[in-house]
Amino acid sequence: GERVRWEIERCQELCRALEQDQEKIQADKERVEQRTRELREEGELLHKNLEQQMRLNVEEEQSCQMDVFLAKEENNKLRQEKQLLKKKLEELKKKVVGEDLVMMLPALPEKKMAFKGLVTNKEDMDKLMLTPLIHYPLPGGSALVTFEKAEVAQGIVEAKEHTVQLSFGEELEELERGRVRVQAAPVDLLLPSDLEISLTRSSRTILVSNLPRLGIPNEVLLDKLELFFSKTKNGGGEVESREFLDDSSQVVLTFARDGVAEPLIARGHIQMLIGKGTYNLKISPCLSGDVTNLQLQPRRCPRTVLLSGIPDVLAAEAMRDTLEIHFQKASRGGGEVDALAYVPAGRWGVAVFTEDAG
Repeated sequence: GERVRWEIERCQELCRALEQDQEKIQADKERVEQRTRELREEGELLHKNLEQQMRLNVEEEQSCQMDVFLAKEENNKLRQEKQLLKKKLEELKKKVVGEDLVMMLPALPEKKMAFKGLVTNKEDMDKLMLTPLIHYPLPGGSALVTFEKAEVAQGIVEAKEHTVQLSFGEELEELERGRVRVQAAPVDLLLPSDLEISLTRSSRTILVSNLPRLGIPNEVLLDKLELFFSKTKNGGGEVESREFLDDSSQVVLTFARDGVAEPLIARGHIQMLIGKGTYNLKISPCLSGDVTNLQLQPRRCPRTVLLSGIPDVLAAEAMRDTLEIHFQKASRGGGEVDALAYVPAGRWGVAVFTEDAG
């Protein structure tokens, strides 16, 4: 009986051990299944993200292709505009007389014209006197010399290169014998040969002249004029703008509406109280002009020479005196100097050319 009982107990222990192993295996199975589900979900999420990223890449690629296409279109458009501008530039260049003059265009000076309406007789009623006032850029290391006689300037230009003797000093030890070589060249300018102006009369603007000189600031006088002409009892109306004409004592008044300027112009004059005095002001129509045709032709300055290649080895005043002394000596082909303008290296200057009274 003992052996049988022992066998039964051993079998019971084995059964309990098997049940524990089964429970453990079942728990491991559940963990594996749970991990499998998690990995499947992660895989699906990664697949979804990958598809989304691929769609974004395709959209971005299409957007880049569109940007490239648009950039090419813009580039083609700019190229066409460039060709059109070059064509217009060539047409403008052809209007300038002579090929050499076309090459000079980038260096041509600014041109400012002053107009003088000088009438001598009935035959000249439609003629306008034109006086050139030309601003000529002068680079550093150069000078303009104007001689009394044109033949002296011509001889200086024909020699082309000149050796100028400088004063000896410590700062000139490195120069060979205190001399510098400068180049001489003619001065060519573009001058107007034909001018056409289109005049337009403004319906709201008047020109007020015969203004008194009272010694008051211009702004104060403008305020008084605006106040006077803004009153309907004086035949005026609301003033939109007022300004002095450049280099004159005349004022341009512009009204805010039509129908005010014409009656005032028809009157011709108006009495205005300014301070303690009454003054008779003149009222005229205001004409604005646009240049519709301006033809230029090259003109060489007969008495002026351009010197270039002047080194910066002396003070400006000393170099100016040295150049004037050198080019006044007849033994060196020079003559009496009317004017000399010098610009040291590293600077820029502007020379103003006016009509030669001689």
